[in-house]
Amino acid sequence: MSIVVDLSELGDALEAYPWCYLVTVSGTGRSHLLAVPTHFGDGVFTMTVGRTPLANVTTRPEVTLAFPGPGGADMSLIVDGTATIGDGSIEVTPTAAVLHRPAL
Repeated sequence: MSIVVDLSELGDALEAYPWCYLVTVSGTGRSHLLAVPTHFGDGVFTMTVGRTPLANVTTRPEVTLAFPGPGGADMSLIVDGTATIGDGSIEVTPTAAVLHRPAL
């Protein structure tokens, strides 16, 4: 089951999720996951990342942020967005968000 999160309410939804997996995709189609703390302000996520995610968003700026449910059985928050490169960091502008319940 998925529940759409209105992007105007994303800041409130993030209170229970202090970190996420950043999912990027290389030019060859290989996915790369990185666990990162996130900072969300003015409607944009900012995160410090290494060279692989930086290289990946250069060729494929569409990314996913997967925030695991805090208790394992809780709903996870999944955010799709578009990444741009900053100074040793990336900024992700959300395009869609859902709360997703694990299949039990």
